[in-house]
This record gives sequence, structure tokens and C-alpha cells, in this order.
Amino acid sequence: MASLRPIRPEHETPTPIHLRALDDLRFIRETMERSGSFTAISGLGEMLVGVSAVVAAIMASFQSGDGRWLSVWLGEAVLALSLTGIFAATKAGRGGERLLSRPGRQVAGGLTPPLVAGLVLTIALSSAGATELLPGLWLLLYGTGVVTAGAFSVRVVPVMGLAFMGLGSLAFVTPDHWRDLMLALGFGGLHLIFGAIIARRYGG
Repeated sequence: MASLRPIRPEHETPTPIHLRALDDLRFIRETMERSGSFTAISGLGEMLVGVSAVVAAIMASFQSGDGRWLSVWLGEAVLALSLTGIFAATKAGRGGERLLSRPGRQVAGGLTPPLVAGLVLTIALSSAGATELLPGLWLLLYGTGVVTAGAFSVRVVPVMGLAFMGLGSLAFVTPDHWRDLMLALGFGGLHLIFGAIIARRYGG
């Protein structure tokens, strides 16, 4: 007659309670990251981006050639991305949120492809002498990136992206001498408006 074996060997050592608690906390944190949204977008940072864009629009309007005009706006793009990253990292640190959490990576993943496409098309259009198309292109693709990235962030972010897309579409049918005005309204005005909303509703 076969002898019965215990389901759990008698010599098996039970997992210490503190290790099980750590595993449970890790599981809870990972679950919250997967289901949560990225809240580290800084309203103050976006407002500063808006101010810098207005300054860039004024500077660009005084440039005599397309090359210098383009240099001003490309410099503004680098500054805007730097401000956004720095202020987001600061806000994430204050709130105990990891900047590169799963929602954070999803936001970056949603925003990056349209920005890369915008850079490639900027080079192509400027080489072809079609710089009059750049304001509409920039606003439209940036808005697209904000909409897709905003799916993983707070609710107001996709709304901001749609506003950029609408303004970008309008920019394609406005006179060429309005280009800095349209860019000031978009990268300046919309960032100031929505940055203030984010700062008020979501804490800085």
C-alpha cells in the first residue's frame, strides 16, 4: 500500500512575514502604475514654455531670412523640451512619483514619434523652400503627440492637444506673414492657458 505524502514537505521553511509584505507592496505599486495616469506634467513649466514661445515669436518676426527664422524656432523647441523635462522631474520628485514609471514611459512614447516626424519634415520642407508650411505642421504634429500622450495623463492634456491640432489646421490657410502670430497663439497662448489650468487643478 502506497504511503501518503504531505502536500508541503515538513522541512520547507515558511516565507518570513516581512518578505511577503514587501512582495505585496511591490505588487500593489506595480498595479497602480499600470492602471494610473501620469500626473507629473507641470503647469508652471508649461506656462514658462508659453512665455518663452511668445519671446521667440517676437524675435523670429525680426529675422530677415528663413534660415535665421528657423534657427530661432528650433532653439525655442530645445528650450521648451528642456523646461518641460526639468519641471516634470521636479514635480514627480515632490509627489513621490517616478518620472519613468509605466505611465511616464507611455507619455514619452506617445509624444516622441510625432516630434521625430516633425523634425524630419522640417528638414525636408526647409530644404525645398516651403517654410510657409512649417507653422501648421509644427502645431498639428505637436497637438497629435499631446493627444496620444495625454491618453496616459490627466484629462485636460488631450484637450490641449486637440486645441493645438485645430490651430495647426487653421495655420495652413492663413497668410504667410501670420506665421509668427499663429505660433505665438499656439505654443505661447495655449501653453499659458492650459498650464494655468494644470497648475490650479493638479498642483503646480
